[in-house]
Amino acid sequence: MAISATQGAGGKAAARPMTPEERKVILASSLGTVFEWYDFYLYGSLAAIIAKQFFAGLDPTSAFIFALLAFAAGFIIRPFGALFFGRLGDLIGRKYTFLVTILIMGISTFIVGILPNYASIGVAAPVILICLRLLQGLALGGEYGGAATYVAEHAPNGKRGAYTAWIQTTATMGLFLSLLVILGTRTLMGEPAFNDWGWRIPFLVSILLLAISVWIRMQLSESPAFRKMKAEGKTSKAPLAESFGQWKNLKIVLIALFGLTAGQAVVWYTGQFYALFFLTQQLKVDAVTANLLIAAALLIGTPFFLIFGSLSDKIGRKTIIMAGCALAIVSYFPAFKALTQAANPDLAAAQAKSQVFIVADPKECSFQFNPTGTTKFTSSCDIAKQVLAASSVSYDNEEAPAGTPAVIKIGDDVIQSYSAKGLSAADAKAKDAEFKKAVADTLKADGYPAKADPAKMNKVMMVVILTYLVILVTMVYGPIAAMLVELFPTRIRYTSMSLPYHIGNGWFGGLLPTMSFAIVAQTGNMYNGLWYPIIIAGMTLVVGMLFLRETKDVDIYAND
Repeated sequence: MAISATQGAGGKAAARPMTPEERKVILASSLGTVFEWYDFYLYGSLAAIIAKQFFAGLDPTSAFIFALLAFAAGFIIRPFGALFFGRLGDLIGRKYTFLVTILIMGISTFIVGILPNYASIGVAAPVILICLRLLQGLALGGEYGGAATYVAEHAPNGKRGAYTAWIQTTATMGLFLSLLVILGTRTLMGEPAFNDWGWRIPFLVSILLLAISVWIRMQLSESPAFRKMKAEGKTSKAPLAESFGQWKNLKIVLIALFGLTAGQAVVWYTGQFYALFFLTQQLKVDAVTANLLIAAALLIGTPFFLIFGSLSDKIGRKTIIMAGCALAIVSYFPAFKALTQAANPDLAAAQAKSQVFIVADPKECSFQFNPTGTTKFTSSCDIAKQVLAASSVSYDNEEAPAGTPAVIKIGDDVIQSYSAKGLSAADAKAKDAEFKKAVADTLKADGYPAKADPAKMNKVMMVVILTYLVILVTMVYGPIAAMLVELFPTRIRYTSMSLPYHIGNGWFGGLLPTMSFAIVAQTGNMYNGLWYPIIIAGMTLVVGMLFLRETKDVDIYAND
């Protein structure tokens, strides 16, 4: 092994170039983690199709939100994977633990590719799908902490930000790879065949990536920090109890969660997932164009992970991460409004000229999230909201006097909604068709487009805006692995750093698409979903500035 414990601990080691052994460690760890993220993010990239394949029994809006919830299930379980595999990693070593995680991830992904859909096996299809997502989440909960810890423990002092930044690129590169495979398959097969069965191919391809990843991981040896600690008999006998049962360590875990990873997570998912969903669901950009533009932004922005990782070795991790959160807070609303103008100028013009309102008695308006498909929306307010939501029309709400039937105002036009209570099935169907036609005709007359016009898109500006959002991601994410590693001692590092990372990214971040679109569904305004990441990033900025210590000069070999 080219790096010894004393070399890693020596301050002068920072000046020397990267050794061949270190390159091998970074390459092997990064490639394996890229493939694991590829597996995980295929689902997110195909959420709209999966909604139709596995949640066909629900209305379109609820099906999409429920598909996002299934996506989020993989994130919700991640902290439990962090606890289970983190404990293993601190007990038996880093290498063998993340060999197990990649096997679980790869096999679960492959099974999604052969899983029958709702039309074939009914409710069993979404149940099995969610179980597979849970397995993926468990595996990912153990993967990231292992890879980040492994690379950091091979890095000399003064270079940990630069070295671990390569691991930070893997999530973006995994997403990028998934988008490329999806786009390639979609283009070769055509849209109808891809939506029918071709979407399975990217999942099936994962078995090849699994074989490559396992072979790569088998070439690695254990990290020098863990070997040194094991030789000295300092391994933790109970890493869970030591990490979370002692206040001195638990306090750092809590600060890392609320003052670091929660804000990082929502900025990450806003820039790389919410932006994609916003383009396709709200701005009605076709999926191929949206994916290509996101892929271009990722390609341009990814080097900034390495730039900010290296810069954090010089000016500190905390400064860069907090600056990224602050920029997100002040710029999200202007950035997404500029994205609307660039992607769908007809929509932006129609919204400015003929704003849409629902004027209704608040008591007539129900909560619009209907994940089980069992809620029947029959009031005039609910019917109006459902019709506008189905057309992805952004609207605001005005309060009407009690008992007043709801109306939709589109510019100067007013359309009376109706109540389906007491109507026969035939009458309700006729009323529904008449109302939907009236709304659609009025929207068209007022300039609301059915979809974004590719000829009118300012694609250069769209890429600029999307790249800016990705650069915010790199600011908060590039230095974070090094900082998390430096916050905790070697004996409990895998366990301690994994939990706040995966609660932050699994819960605060993973729930972002679902929470944001649920907010939009309830309030009607397509920009209101941004309040979720802004509030969480604001919390992290305050907690981080007050309580988080700078770690760039920490010697991770000392006092273990």
